[in-house]
Amino acid sequence: MPNMSLKKVPIPEQDPQIRNRNFAEVAFGYTPEMAMEEATRCLQCKHKPCVAGCPVRVRIPEFIEKVAAGDFEQAYHIITSTNFLPAVCGRVCPQETQCEQVCVRAIKGESVAIGRLERFVADWYMENRKPRLEKAPAKNKKVAIVGSGPAGLTCASDLAQLGYDVTIFEAFHVPGGVLMYGIPEFRLPKVIVQEEIDNLRKLGVKIETNMVIGKILTLDELHDMGFEAIFIGTGAGLPSFMKIPGENLNGVYSSNEFLTRINLMKAYKFPEWDTPIKVGKRVAVVGGGNVAMDAARSAKRLGAEEVYIVYRRSEAELPARLEEVHHAQEEGIIFKLLTNPVEILGNEQGWVTGLACVEMELGEPDSSGRRRPIEKKDSRFELPMDTVIIAIGQSPNPLIKMTTPGLETQKWGGIVVDESTMATSKSGVYAGGDAVTGAATVILAMGAGKTAAEAIDTYLTSGVNPVSPEDEACVLGSQKEEY
Repeated sequence: MPNMSLKKVPIPEQDPQIRNRNFAEVAFGYTPEMAMEEATRCLQCKHKPCVAGCPVRVRIPEFIEKVAAGDFEQAYHIITSTNFLPAVCGRVCPQETQCEQVCVRAIKGESVAIGRLERFVADWYMENRKPRLEKAPAKNKKVAIVGSGPAGLTCASDLAQLGYDVTIFEAFHVPGGVLMYGIPEFRLPKVIVQEEIDNLRKLGVKIETNMVIGKILTLDELHDMGFEAIFIGTGAGLPSFMKIPGENLNGVYSSNEFLTRINLMKAYKFPEWDTPIKVGKRVAVVGGGNVAMDAARSAKRLGAEEVYIVYRRSEAELPARLEEVHHAQEEGIIFKLLTNPVEILGNEQGWVTGLACVEMELGEPDSSGRRRPIEKKDSRFELPMDTVIIAIGQSPNPLIKMTTPGLETQKWGGIVVDESTMATSKSGVYAGGDAVTGAATVILAMGAGKTAAEAIDTYLTSGVNPVSPEDEACVLGSQKEEY
């Protein structure tokens, strides 16, 4: 009989006032008993709305049924038949707006804890089993993957399992993309990402680091080297700024630089690692998305006494995950809502001393569906600050666009693709993830990588490119607004 409890089995977590001073993972995860109890809440619906809500179509009821029966190994194999990164997705996917949102149990009460169960299964398998790697006979065809974030890793995994000779070209010295440089250790331990990358290498995928495609090699040169298809998964690493006075002061960071220094360059371990980062006593993070929450929570862990989220709309319009907002509030982050910065203040030595803001009120909904913020008259005020972090969104780096004739892009930099195949306007070149959409989610990038891998397989098998530069099926990326 199903467990008809209206509540999810709670997941154990660190105490907020302890965890806000360390970089250890917030949640401890389910025990086997907790996972089996939660799995019995699944009704095993015949129409499986949760599967339709998953961008990579994980066979959710099937794996949960195995968890309920205590067969965690088979549950893992069911998940990984469509999802190469279950330990990652179980931690950072916005399940509440995808699979869990359409769960039948959510009609009355809380949904089944699909994300927590996926995390449990992946962690159990990593601890108790060795990966079962299967691949088709070699096809003797080479594919290049540009970028080793979630889109690139997924595309590489699917193609390697189909027998293709796959090489990933990564600009940084460590593979993993945003999983390594963008998401803090307390949300996604890097050892987990490394384990998934090691599994990819065991499939035969080669990874070339410190390879900035567009500078060291162009896409055309990759073709000349024998790569018959190319997938671009370079993400969105170009930070946006507000274009207000004072953004060039010392003590102003983009969220990209701040989080990269902390995550990839281990600034939180200084002086054990030689990358320092200054936060001071008072920090303002401008923005309301997941990246803003990550930056604010990281600043608190680095010793800041007061950390503010400065956001021009109300809490109802925050684009960050509810879980991340909740955790930030628990950890003492101060939310300065309906507030818009207009100037970053500094001293004669060029260091940040404050943030000048105005109060806002909400008008009618804008194109994003959220109510438009409107400045209140004569409402300027100042907040003393030591550090300001700008986290209002990112766009794709223009390097590949600048060095690739015939590659169609948006004005803001997103690559134009056919959404059914992820094919670009350039023959044999595909793209997906944030390089197409602007900053979005890990699971959506993975879905694009899977779609592209299937299309690349069709292309290399049939020799027919699924889209031409003139094809009207090309669709436009939609840059996600975080502010």
